[in-house]
Amino acid sequence: MAGKTVTRADLSEAVYQAVGLSRTESAELVERVLEIVSEALVDGQNVKLSSFGSFQVRSKSERVGRNPKTGEEVPILPRRVLVFKPSNVLKAQINKSMVGSGIK
Repeated sequence: MAGKTVTRADLSEAVYQAVGLSRTESAELVERVLEIVSEALVDGQNVKLSSFGSFQVRSKSERVGRNPKTGEEVPILPRRVLVFKPSNVLKAQINKSMVGSGIK
């Protein structure tokens, strides 16, 4: 299931086609939106995009892990991780597209 990756350039082009801004303005708009989302997440805020999903930063505490090759115990340091939870609308769209395409 090798699909195309959507890039910033693709998003900018889509804005250019849909809104009619110049290519430069479209690229600046996409960059600014991504910058705002990134800053909010770095500050520990949740980001919710209606009909798309929500991004959350969660804190994970320290734990002991094992090297699968050697079995050696290694401490995994506390860290913050980004979690994405898709909306029910997005889930429904994804599942609807799979039904028509025959993808399993």
